[in-house]
Amino acid sequence: MIQHWLDKLRRGEIVLIDGGTGSELKRRGVALHGAAWSGPAALTHPEVLRDIHADYIRAGAEVVTTNTFGTVRFVLEGAGLGSDFAPINRRAVAAAREARDLAASRPVAIAGSMSCLPPRFDRTAYPQPADEQAAYRELAGLLAASGVDLIALEMIQDAEHGARALTAALETGLPVWLGVSARRSAVACTELVGFDYPDRPLAATLDALLSLGPTVVNVMHTPGDTVAAALVEVRERWDGPLGVYPELGETTVAGSGSADGLVRAALAWVGQGARLLGGCCGTGPEHIRALRAAYSQLAGAR
Repeated sequence: MIQHWLDKLRRGEIVLIDGGTGSELKRRGVALHGAAWSGPAALTHPEVLRDIHADYIRAGAEVVTTNTFGTVRFVLEGAGLGSDFAPINRRAVAAAREARDLAASRPVAIAGSMSCLPPRFDRTAYPQPADEQAAYRELAGLLAASGVDLIALEMIQDAEHGARALTAALETGLPVWLGVSARRSAVACTELVGFDYPDRPLAATLDALLSLGPTVVNVMHTPGDTVAAALVEVRERWDGPLGVYPELGETTVAGSGSADGLVRAALAWVGQGARLLGGCCGTGPEHIRALRAAYSQLAGAR
């Protein structure tokens, strides 16, 4: 298990991760599935997926994230792909491992991504709680057995589903990132709520989940102009390692936000305590390359 990233965070150093995978697949001409997002690409376009991971590594990423954000069994079943659960997930991890073998000239860790994405993006379609919990355990166990170095929970927006996923991830014994996603409430702009869950305050989600003991807390898939406020809410409750990887726009062209703009924003986030940096939707290798080029500036902003 590669833990150089964790050693660096414990020393207060900056760790760079990758950018978006789904938006980068789209930019490279891969059509995404309407109900399973980028997950099936592990089987349909494995070479493209491998090359995306490799390009992020060459750009400076010290951690790359597997293309398993939407591949828990009940999501794949909702997309008519339940029988491909194991092949999709194993191939997704293999693509990241192959990219590391191909492109890494320094230690690179592989983060196994998990989310609480509902079937067909329908919040009313979750399975029964026990079945949902079992599905998270199944995916976490497969990721761990396939050789990931940590589990990255992504787009966690509520306590109910988030607790089930976080518990399953922690049971692997691997380090676990808790990635929360937020936006400003349309009702009260000073309140932060789940990115797709306007009825779930970010504060309540944090209060419920942080006591479970994640290794790192990330503000991710959150608009750049909301990140600073989200970091304040996290820091009020969490004094452990902190990261940011925002969304820059779910477009067909990665890079809808400028690389220089991401660097400028990251300098401020580092000043708020963030040490793990990268991007989500709309972020491409050029953004990670810009963060790498600005590494000394970022270190100086601590």
